[in-house]
Amino acid sequence: MAWDNGTLPHDLSRMTQAFRVLSLIPPMTQLNTPYPSTAYLTGFLRSRGVEAAQADIALALVLRLFTPEGLDDIRERAEDLPEDERSASVDAFLDQFVLYRRTIGPVIRFLQGNDATLAYRIAARGLLPEGPRFGALENHIDDGSGDPLGWAFGALGVQDKARHLATLYLNDLADVIRDAVDARFEFVRYAESLASSQPTFEPLAQALAAAPTLIDDLLCELTLQAVAEHRPQLVLLSVPFPGSVYAALRMGQAIRAAHPEVKIALGGGYVNTELRELKEPRVFDFVDYVTLDSGERPVLSLIEHLLGQRGPQRLQRTFVRENGTVRYVNLAEPDIAFEDVGTPTWDGLPIHRYLSLLDMLNPMHRLWSDGRWNKLTVAHGCYWKKCSFCDVGLDYIGRYETATASTLADRIQKIVEETGQTGFHFVDEAAPPKALKALAEELIRRDLPISWWGNIRFEKTFTPELSELLAQSGCIAMSGGLEVASDRLLQLMKKGVSVEQVARVTKGFTDAGILVHAYLMYGFPTQTLQDTVDALEYVRQMFENGCIQSGFFHRFSCTVHSPVGLNPAEYGIELIPLPEVTFAKNDIGFIDPTPMPPGVDHDLLGQGLRAAIYNYMHGLCVEDDVRRWFEYLPCPVPRPTVRRGKIARALGANARGA
Repeated sequence: MAWDNGTLPHDLSRMTQAFRVLSLIPPMTQLNTPYPSTAYLTGFLRSRGVEAAQADIALALVLRLFTPEGLDDIRERAEDLPEDERSASVDAFLDQFVLYRRTIGPVIRFLQGNDATLAYRIAARGLLPEGPRFGALENHIDDGSGDPLGWAFGALGVQDKARHLATLYLNDLADVIRDAVDARFEFVRYAESLASSQPTFEPLAQALAAAPTLIDDLLCELTLQAVAEHRPQLVLLSVPFPGSVYAALRMGQAIRAAHPEVKIALGGGYVNTELRELKEPRVFDFVDYVTLDSGERPVLSLIEHLLGQRGPQRLQRTFVRENGTVRYVNLAEPDIAFEDVGTPTWDGLPIHRYLSLLDMLNPMHRLWSDGRWNKLTVAHGCYWKKCSFCDVGLDYIGRYETATASTLADRIQKIVEETGQTGFHFVDEAAPPKALKALAEELIRRDLPISWWGNIRFEKTFTPELSELLAQSGCIAMSGGLEVASDRLLQLMKKGVSVEQVARVTKGFTDAGILVHAYLMYGFPTQTLQDTVDALEYVRQMFENGCIQSGFFHRFSCTVHSPVGLNPAEYGIELIPLPEVTFAKNDIGFIDPTPMPPGVDHDLLGQGLRAAIYNYMHGLCVEDDVRRWFEYLPCPVPRPTVRRGKIARALGANARGA
């Protein structure tokens, strides 16, 4: 019996009333807002008559660790370390433990928005113990007030200043956990190196076979509590990043040991990207199924299979283990249309217990960690899908589908009614301008007062007039790819934009009151030292002219699914052969014969690029010669070939043309 259009047959719908699915978010993802994958799946399954629940184990773990009792556990492990093996963070923690234990509860409540008046005591810097992370404050310029943060928060920014100090306090504690309890611990990259592009399962297998750490014990305890509460027949583990894989498998290990009758499926962005050629049978010691791409169709098939209505040979996009061998099963059936996936639900997630952090003193950059955003997609996939560095052939990019503005506005309205929160982060690969325009008009027509931000391509369709419309509908920020900031390289990577075009589009957003973040890239094939210096000069001018307010430089990584990885000769590089891959496959090394000065490579250049962008985001050194950021290089740094004032002239010419 097959489903038509993703709906359950009438008799099966009755059967699902006793079938329970639990979707779990493993550590670590975000602390300020739920990762949206379980919200989407839970909302979809409920719309199909399935009894579905969800829980955020990542948040639960942090809230269990950062309690007086949790700090007691951490101190016990820290005191077991020989004194000569203790880091500065551990020493500061032990020296000030009484203060840490006394303040941890109030700090967490404050970051959850439940004790706003505590901000005054935190901001005065007399309440919290200060570990090594607070040393960064000395790098800020005193504005004459005697307060190194005065330039950022002034006299009235008490709440934000306190949140920044409280974030430094938590980062100090995270460093203690890493140094004394579990060397793999980070807030967003927990044990990432064990899973990212690992050709074999061996590193993960060894870690999972080792004696559990305190983090492991708490993780398993919280997982089993969720299973006991919801009593599912099927548990879905969503792993969007390499930094959530280890914890997900630990959770599967605990569920299987305590509840062998419960079936476990693994899916999410990491699986969709890195496990497409999975051959390792040991993965199935921890889970029963591994599914690829959008989860709606595979999960529906699994449910029907577990209810005895579908044979194992009729699953969709699912890896299973049969007779000790991994087998991929994919009965061809149409995916659930994006218009029909339903409205995500946050029911079951403790939305008022998330932590609003402020780790970057930049009004745009803070949005990723500050505030409780309802995450939503305007369209499935990318309408452009040409960028040579992107995995354009994979489903999450290659299958482009939209929903009507009316459908999207209905979803927004339902989410606001459910959560009481009016902030939205549109998490598209690149939200299409036509769809955003229609949605903005619909939001204005319905008088829906929301705040929203999202990711786009800086294409010329985003005119100043459209920017004004988007701002009127509630748009507060946009992010997009400027990438290498070089017209030659942008053309090579098929980005479909020019630097001057990006400048005009981003200035239009800024003039409309919309903050702009630029994703930046270095180390692209054939990129030279001169290209890098020129790119930074373009970026400097874009900050100088108010085109962008925030940015981030990341190192180009060649992936096996991208056009560069599939056709390396077109980009002037040679791939380094991978070893035999039985587990994860994504990043691949390459040889770029483009000449570089002796002793200089892209990783070395990255140090200067990151220092420059950090200062630009804080309004510092924007008028300085960009060569200052590369003074450490063991060679002369070439003068930029980009003339000063080029972006200003491009903007002026555009204004005259208008």
